[in-house]
Amino acid sequence: MMLTLQDLPPVRGTMSADRPLSDLTWLRVGGPADWLFQPADAADLGAFLAALDASVPVFPMGVGSNLIVRDGGLRGVVIRLGRGFSEITVEGTRVTAGAAALDAHVARRAAEAGVDLTFLRTIPGSVGGAVRMNAGCYGSYVADHLESVTATLRDGTPVTLSAADLGLAYRSSRLPEGAVVTGATFSGALADPGALAERMAEQLARRDASQPVKDRSAGSTFRNPAGFSSTGRADDRHDLKAWKLISDAGMRGARRGGAQMSELHANFLLNTGGATAADLEGLGEEVRKRVFQASGIELEWEIMRVGEPGADKPAK
Repeated sequence: MMLTLQDLPPVRGTMSADRPLSDLTWLRVGGPADWLFQPADAADLGAFLAALDASVPVFPMGVGSNLIVRDGGLRGVVIRLGRGFSEITVEGTRVTAGAAALDAHVARRAAEAGVDLTFLRTIPGSVGGAVRMNAGCYGSYVADHLESVTATLRDGTPVTLSAADLGLAYRSSRLPEGAVVTGATFSGALADPGALAERMAEQLARRDASQPVKDRSAGSTFRNPAGFSSTGRADDRHDLKAWKLISDAGMRGARRGGAQMSELHANFLLNTGGATAADLEGLGEEVRKRVFQASGIELEWEIMRVGEPGADKPAK
């Protein structure tokens, strides 16, 4: 049953009905949310969740950089944090950022203050998503630098969780179900701001040379099927790369509708124009099937897929 405005608690932020989500994801696909809530601040978020019927599904959404929303959209309430959750402050070696702050902005602000969080510079997305999936790059992970997070639980309770509370592992965490991350505090080593800026420039150059940054993608599609420690660090003895398995299975450049596996980096799923969520997910599943047939290894999705499938198109 479709929620009406009368079913929802009053808010100070913005509440939008039947809100298309395709323009809020990097892949530019997906159906609408029943409701999209953009809270004014943490108090607004907490009051809303405390008063919302516990049976109503809630989905916290960042900037949509690692997400496929299926063509039928999302039921319940999608919560998207905005400017009120994007402040970044630096005190000594500690950097505190709102969950909506972009990872790249956090890296730059920290570097300007002489704090090394340069690993965040090339990670697409925002702080909330980086914490949720223990994002990492160039050998460093959120788990290596995270001290604590602030969050609002599904019942509206504000909490502070230590990094240990989150059970961070390779591309995953154990955040409580329905919890919305509102901020995070990181620590980094002190370093020369100029040297940090140079390192980030080098990282960007490496990324631009090896990844399809000008194409419409959601970053790496599948997790590397490797052994990892509890902190998220790779065990090099089992370090297999998803892109190589995909390439070896003959799926580099494979297409379905408007979806394609990148020719430049075989683990990047692209919307070349006009792709549906079904095209993208269907191609991804075909890749998984072909890789398993070729290698016996079952790739796991790194991109989150949510929502309901769209209605089948009538046969022509």
